[in-house]
Amino acid sequence: MRIAVATETCAGERRVAVIPAAVPPLIKEGLEVLIQAGAGREAGFPDAEYERQGVRLVQDRDALFAEADAVLQVRTAGANPVAGQADIDRLRQGQVVIGMADPLTSLDAVRQVAARGATLFALELLPRITRAQAMDVLSSMANIAGYKAVVLAADTLPKMLPMMMTAAGTVRPARVLVIGAGVAGLQAIATAQRLGAVVQGYDIRPAVKEQVESLGARFVELALQTGKAEAAGGYARAMDEEFYRKQRELLGRVVAESDVVVTTAAVPGAPAPKLVTAEMVEGMAPGSVIVDVAAERGGNCELTQPGETVERHGVTIIGASNLPAMVPYHASQMYARNITTFLLNLYKDGQLRVDADDEIIRETLVCRGGEVVNPRVRERLEQPAERTPDSSA
Repeated sequence: MRIAVATETCAGERRVAVIPAAVPPLIKEGLEVLIQAGAGREAGFPDAEYERQGVRLVQDRDALFAEADAVLQVRTAGANPVAGQADIDRLRQGQVVIGMADPLTSLDAVRQVAARGATLFALELLPRITRAQAMDVLSSMANIAGYKAVVLAADTLPKMLPMMMTAAGTVRPARVLVIGAGVAGLQAIATAQRLGAVVQGYDIRPAVKEQVESLGARFVELALQTGKAEAAGGYARAMDEEFYRKQRELLGRVVAESDVVVTTAAVPGAPAPKLVTAEMVEGMAPGSVIVDVAAERGGNCELTQPGETVERHGVTIIGASNLPAMVPYHASQMYARNITTFLLNLYKDGQLRVDADDEIIRETLVCRGGEVVNPRVRERLEQPAERTPDSSA
């Protein structure tokens, strides 16, 4: 069976789905691995390293897709809305595609992949269970995004983050507020703490208070009703507009006192909630920095411009839409572990098997046999529930 790793074509994407060190376990299982020439170059993995691990280079993308039984990508067509259309046209009946696919919002791409007869697995849909931890791309990439957000803020802020006692006087530490205490938020808190800032964390889920405080930060508590703020799997639940209005009102004072605000709040399959208003930005001191980790979903700040860095009211707002791609070496290393672990879970007895009894496979399967089969995606498409797929490939 041939497994192909394609060069990423989304603008600004520098990661690669599989690194050379992740290849030997695949070959050991009898898989033949192909890679498009140059696919790992921007992440720091030259073609020669892949060849030393037994990977066969393919120069032409059309030829790569034509040979492959399964294609591994960081961003499949749904998560690559502009350049990804060309890859949809390359798919064929029964071919397997594994990667991030943005399946709950990129519905047109999902329909098109299904129409080609390909089998699509979206790694964003992995259930948060113990057995899936080594495959959890969202957590892996969120860790990197939280780290990089603070590094960008430190580089942009016209102050130093730590307190310093010098002959020229004492330098007071910068104040950092992290909004959203999921994986990205907790990593941002930990990174800001390591750099010496005074850190506060806020989340609508009271249950994360202990995690925030365990990292040495202060948990910001607002007088809000948050009992229904957590959805299945530990994700934040979308709240009504009245809740967000009250939250913005109470959060404004904390934002105004902060030198750096890192926003990471996201709801799966929905636009990012607007938590930082233009008025709140105006209340911040000139030179302050906002890093909006949720920029790709529209941003948590009203003034965020996805993919751009702008200045408003003297405040720099960084809307980088793909922070993990800014750390491509280690992001690729982590992603490769995730996707190859997923692939080997799927590969049984010399073929890829869709086992409906395996929760990991069942939850991530989006398209198969010319149809959209994932219940969550079908609900978005306003289709009735699909029958459970059988276990043969």
